This record gives sequence, C-alpha cells and structure tokens, in this order.
Amino acid sequence: MIKVEVFYLLYIIIRGYFMGKIFQFGEIVDGYNIPVLNEREIRAGAGILFVLMFIAISQAGGHHSFTLLKYSIIIFLTDISIRVFINPKYAPSLILGRWIVRNQVPEYVGAKQKKFAWIIGIILGLIMLVLQVIVNSFSPITGMICLICLIFLFFEAAFGICIGCKLYSLVYKDKAQYCPGEVCEIKDRHPIQFIDLKQVLILLGFVAYIVLLVVLLNNVLIQPPYDLFGITEGMK
Repeated sequence: MIKVEVFYLLYIIIRGYFMGKIFQFGEIVDGYNIPVLNEREIRAGAGILFVLMFIAISQAGGHHSFTLLKYSIIIFLTDISIRVFINPKYAPSLILGRWIVRNQVPEYVGAKQKKFAWIIGIILGLIMLVLQVIVNSFSPITGMICLICLIFLFFEAAFGICIGCKLYSLVYKDKAQYCPGEVCEIKDRHPIQFIDLKQVLILLGFVAYIVLLVVLLNNVLIQPPYDLFGITEGMK
C-alpha cells in the first residue's frame, strides 16, 4: 500500500512538472517580475503569417481561387491556438521566428497583453473558419476580417506595433508592462524621433512626385511586357 502511494506521489510530481513546463504562457526571465515573450521572434512569426495570408488573399481576390485561403485559415487558427492554449514556444510560426532571429538580442515584452491580442486573433479565425471553410462562402464579412488580420499582422511585423495590445490597455485597468519600444512608459521622446518641417515638405513632395509619375508615364507603363526569351511562346 505504501509503495502504491509513493508511486502515485511520484506520478503527481512528474506530471505536474512536465505539465507546468509545457502548458504555460510566457517565460520567466531574471530581472522581470511578470512572464515575458521575445518581441523579435513574435515579429518574425507575424511576418511569416502575413506572407502566407497575403498570398492566399491575393489568390482569392485576383484569381477567385479560395483553396489556399481555406488552408491558410486553418493553419493560422491552429498556430494562434497553440500559442494561447498550450505554449507560445511550441507554435510553429514562432519556432521559425526564433530560428530566424536567433542571433539577435531578445527584446522582452509582457506576455499578458500578447495573450489578449492573440485571443482576438482566435475569434477572428473562428469566424473565418465557419464562414469560409465550413459553410464554404464568401461575403463582405470575410473580406473585412481578412483585411483586419492583414493589418494586425503587418503592423506587428513591420512597425512592432501590437494593435491588440493597444486594445488591452483600453479594456483592462491594469497598465500593460514591458511594451515594445517601451511605449507603455510615459517619457519624453528623443530628438531623433521628432519630424521637422523639412521632412514634412520632403514627404509631401514625394507624394506629388508619385502623382506626377502616374500622370506622365501611365500610358507607357500600362503596356504589358513582352517575353524577352520567348519562353511562353514555346509552351503554347
């Protein structure tokens, strides 16, 4: 009887150890009083998902082929669900992201607001799964959700701005900690962060330059290119 109790106790300890290691959200890092995540690998993971979703949406919009989009929705939802319900370190996109930025110094951010942002992603993904994959339909709703997902992913990957994390601060009273670029902390901006009048004028001038290009070169640039080596002709 004592042996059975000892083995059972060992089972509880081992099970609790491994469950705690596998099913957790965020990493415990010295010098931080809350669980954190590496913002660099999160941005890399967002970039990977953005490319996947952008190609799939382009296929659906340009060629009216929704097959890749349906696969992408399932992949996106699976990846985000692993992040939230199991552990971010086991999400495939973040594993790839960790490998890509493995030589960069980690930038730690609070895990709590990231979880909130990814829960929003799960909600959007579930709606897309039902409407696009299960019901096999498309509508302005699915189009709008696709656009929202692309914006969320692009802002995270390109600018390091987590829109879902911004919403976290609006929903919860407790302030988010350890935000990317320390944007959670109220402080004066450095001189290099300010935009002066010359830069504004240059930006406006560049916009005018683009408009001028369209006006002057549109009739030339709309001409379709010809096959330089005649490859397509040989395939006909």
